[in-house]
Amino acid sequence: MLFVVLMSLSTVAFAQSEAQKPVGPKSEAQKSFDTLKTLAGEWEGQLTVDPPQPGMNNGKPVRSHVTMRVTSRGNALVHEMQEAGTLLDWTKYDHPVTMLYLDTDQLTLIHYCDAGNRPRMIGKTSPDGKKVEFEFRDLSGANNYGHMHHAIFTPIDVNHHVEDWTYMMPGDKPIHAHFDLQRIASTSAGTSGK
Repeated sequence: MLFVVLMSLSTVAFAQSEAQKPVGPKSEAQKSFDTLKTLAGEWEGQLTVDPPQPGMNNGKPVRSHVTMRVTSRGNALVHEMQEAGTLLDWTKYDHPVTMLYLDTDQLTLIHYCDAGNRPRMIGKTSPDGKKVEFEFRDLSGANNYGHMHHAIFTPIDVNHHVEDWTYMMPGDKPIHAHFDLQRIASTSAGTSGK
């Protein structure tokens, strides 16, 4: 019975979402979101951090794995990152998740951080149309260890993109993380790079 009720609700929700599709030209936020959705897939590449952080590969680049997945009938984009070759074991490895979606006329990013907080950022395409940049809006959760503060996604071509993330430490000390990523053949998330 519960299954029938859930399926009925899903059908109603789908019908409503189809009825609410915008008519006319796309907003700038929708265009930016559509650009980001083209990045769906699995990516690997080098992560460099500036300034170098103690205990993080002695200042050398770290091989990283990023998965981006369009979900909820195209209404959300899930972004997951981890060190390449590590298992999806939250007790041992950092595995932050970021959700990107349209909130009315704003492209919104919420980063679920291992620091225990959830910064919200608002994005827009750069004037030259080459990147989507997110500016910090507000924070849910504690800020004892800092928070993710800024993000830029730069598509280079269908198989190459760059991500630049800025983490703001306590005392407003920024740490810049630069990911240079290449698309890889799809595998089980977290198992590539071994």
